[in-house]
Amino acid sequence: MTKKPVVIGVAGGTGSGKTTVANEIYRNFIDKSILMIEQDAYYKDQSHKTMEERVQTNYDHPLAFDNDLLLNHLEKLLAYESINKPQYDYARHTRAEEFTIVEPKDVIILEGILILEDKRLRDLMDIKLFVDTDADIRIIRRLVRDIEERGRTLDSVITQYTSIVRPMHLQFIEPTKRYADVIIPEGGQNRVAIDLMVTKIRTILEEKEIL
Repeated sequence: MTKKPVVIGVAGGTGSGKTTVANEIYRNFIDKSILMIEQDAYYKDQSHKTMEERVQTNYDHPLAFDNDLLLNHLEKLLAYESINKPQYDYARHTRAEEFTIVEPKDVIILEGILILEDKRLRDLMDIKLFVDTDADIRIIRRLVRDIEERGRTLDSVITQYTSIVRPMHLQFIEPTKRYADVIIPEGGQNRVAIDLMVTKIRTILEEKEIL
């Protein structure tokens, strides 16, 4: 049987701790053949739009993502072919001209808020995780991130959260929880759940003779 890379999907709402969980898994296999793909890198190119139109983009809606390109890149990586992973320029609200060359590995961690929403992506995953964290914790984390890292104001973050982020979470992200193989509560802080997942992943890799 031809060896195929293992794909681990890590989903969850904004500020849930999914990136922390993905990084913790990655860290435990850093000496192995492993890579990480962030769904955020695959926001659609908006260079054909005016800046005013770009600013109005709803980044928490499934249509904001170029899943066709993400699917194509995953299929290439599964065939052990390299890809040119896009980069997103948040200041210009469009895809950057630069890209990152990603070489294929035996383990692929796919992380993002809506990776479980698209059945085509789900079907490529060997393990599907959903990081489930209370809404009050998620909004606090988003406030800190957007103000400190993205130069947003407090009012703008709160307005965006109440008018877009929260409704999109309830409509599109929360329902994908049912597709998860494992739900991790209080993501990033739940050491027991993370350690159990690392053990499970190690077993799968051993079965596939990747380790």
